[in-house]
Amino acid sequence: MAMTLRLSESDEAVLTELADALGVSKQEATVRAIRETAQRQVHERRVSELSSQARQRYADVIDRLGQ
Repeated sequence: MAMTLRLSESDEAVLTELADALGVSKQEATVRAIRETAQRQVHERRVSELSSQARQRYADVIDRLGQ
């Protein structure tokens, strides 16, 4: 699927720098950035959910340790 991406001059410069650093095209750098960001967001959300579950499950233990 084709998509047009409109960037400011400063964002274009950042993308060019990223692509150069990775040794890939700007299109490939964009795709990698999207995938890495999505993966990181999913991971952070899952860690947050698991942390919340653990805090609820072990709330009594955590309270006793705090005393």
